[in-house]
Amino acid sequence: MNALDQTPASIDAYLKDQEQKTLLRFITCGSVDDGKSTLIGRLLWDSKLLFEDQLATLTSESKRIGTQGGEIDYALLLDGLQAEREQGITIDVAYRFFATDKRKFIVADTPGHEQYTRNMVTGASTADVAIILIDARKGVLTQTQRHSFLASLIGIKHVVVAINKMDLVDYDEQTFNSIVASYIDFAKDLGFESITPIPLSALQGDNVIEPSENTSWYNGPQLLPFLETVEVVKDTLDKPFRMPVQWVNRPNLDFRGFSGTIASGRISVGDGVVEPRSGHQSKIKEIVTFDGNLDTAIAGQAVTLTLEDEIDISRGDMISGLQHRPSSADQFEAKLIWMSEEELLPNRNYIIKLGSASAQARVTSLKHKINVNTLEHTAAKTLSLNEIGVCNFALDKALSFDPYEENRQTGSFILIDRFTNATVGAGVIDFALRRADNIHWQAVDIDKKSRSEQKSQKAAVLWFTGLSGSGKSTIANQLEKKLHAMGKHTYLLDGDNVRHGLNKDLGFTDADRVENIRRVGETAKLFTDAGLITLVSFISPFRSERQMARGLLAEGEFLEIYVDTPLSVCEERDIKGLYAKARAGEIKNFTGIDSDYEVPENAELILDGANLPPEDAADQVIEYLKKHDFI
Repeated sequence: MNALDQTPASIDAYLKDQEQKTLLRFITCGSVDDGKSTLIGRLLWDSKLLFEDQLATLTSESKRIGTQGGEIDYALLLDGLQAEREQGITIDVAYRFFATDKRKFIVADTPGHEQYTRNMVTGASTADVAIILIDARKGVLTQTQRHSFLASLIGIKHVVVAINKMDLVDYDEQTFNSIVASYIDFAKDLGFESITPIPLSALQGDNVIEPSENTSWYNGPQLLPFLETVEVVKDTLDKPFRMPVQWVNRPNLDFRGFSGTIASGRISVGDGVVEPRSGHQSKIKEIVTFDGNLDTAIAGQAVTLTLEDEIDISRGDMISGLQHRPSSADQFEAKLIWMSEEELLPNRNYIIKLGSASAQARVTSLKHKINVNTLEHTAAKTLSLNEIGVCNFALDKALSFDPYEENRQTGSFILIDRFTNATVGAGVIDFALRRADNIHWQAVDIDKKSRSEQKSQKAAVLWFTGLSGSGKSTIANQLEKKLHAMGKHTYLLDGDNVRHGLNKDLGFTDADRVENIRRVGETAKLFTDAGLITLVSFISPFRSERQMARGLLAEGEFLEIYVDTPLSVCEERDIKGLYAKARAGEIKNFTGIDSDYEVPENAELILDGANLPPEDAADQVIEYLKKHDFI
């Protein structure tokens, strides 16, 4: 048999061999210039895991833009962005796949700069091992502590403490021992299962693959052999069965299956399952895959499950085993990593994505902020970029989840801004809050419809918004007088008046403005339930909070009325002298001056606050109410 005849068999054997190898995901992290990219580049170079064109390119670019005086700059293998190469730093997460005879690897090289902490968290989210690099000349630094804490928070259990650049301290054993002792003292409460210190020089190759003659005093493992043999407990198979439903597969009237990737555990035909939120139970009828039906499926497999019974399951629901069910709740405590340059505003509505499920969510309480440098807990009202806090969340509906400590797949989530669709935060769930179990709706016999009919009107909220001095309070006052003369039942909630009582404790920061509108929205909802036409006159500068107030009410009950008055006109009026004080710097966070006003995009009514007399504006609102059968 010639060589060509053997090729297909050789390829098949190679592929089969690769399939049987275990996969280890690991990250490199630490402070700036600790040599993370250089270490991985050296690992790939010494392992002869680079293609010839990569070797040629690396040699050429090392001479052109390298930082090693024309010698091979291994960091260039990882720093792929132009800005990274120009500045000599890592900005984005660089992923590389490689394999040895013993194992397959995916490595994430993460940035060291504090402002890229969110990128580091992204890289760590799927890792089994973290390599924490420490410059032997500098010892344990703030960013070393930060990344160690984040690795612990994300659930990484195995850490390699790579004391790098030992060649620059003459491979001194005492320096190595001192740094190791300092790190272990810091990390003793982080919950790592193993901490493995290794002295090395990424640039020179000491202890990367082979034992170094320069560290004869060191008897521990080298880096690559450690990564090839470290026992990472793959306990996803031993965890309770969980499968978030990504798609309800209904190709015809005779087939209805639930498709998704199994997050943990295993399932077999005939096993009992439950949808945790509803408690509806059934048994597995079939396990369908592209390659045919299975008797058993395990974590990591994408399958379609059919059930023996017709039960209501939709995308975002979870299918679990009958035993050890996940929590199902609309409130929980979580650790939140803030990833946006716009600060977190408690009680602002965001979109939460938890597996395949989504809901509206808000932080009801920021319990404390974690100083990742000292691990101290400090009081805070908001979170800024890269900060971490322990928060209570409230959702608009119950979702199914596990504590992150028990299941990384079903206990993590992201937060999304409702208007920009940008990911603004990532979190890990600590536990469900059971307070909601103690609160139930009390049934009443007289409802909103009955109260409205008694008053011969339709309950509604007329939400006047606009700049200070736009005329919204004057128009609302005129409107209420006209409605009162018509025998209608109303109540006017004015921004200034409410701040004398209900919202007396709130200031004018963005966070307090959000809470101000949340409270008023809830109050307006109660008045609407009483059958009243409720007039609300608030600047309410943020679209998100106006949308939140709208969402509290039934369809058609919320009327946004934008009093459109130019800032220059508002300043000319300036009855209270507020604009003058804001311009002079005597008032901070004043809307229109040093705090933004977001103009409504889909208001039911727009009133010309500059040219329309208040009485005529009120008449326009009454005409709208009549036309739409509110009065």
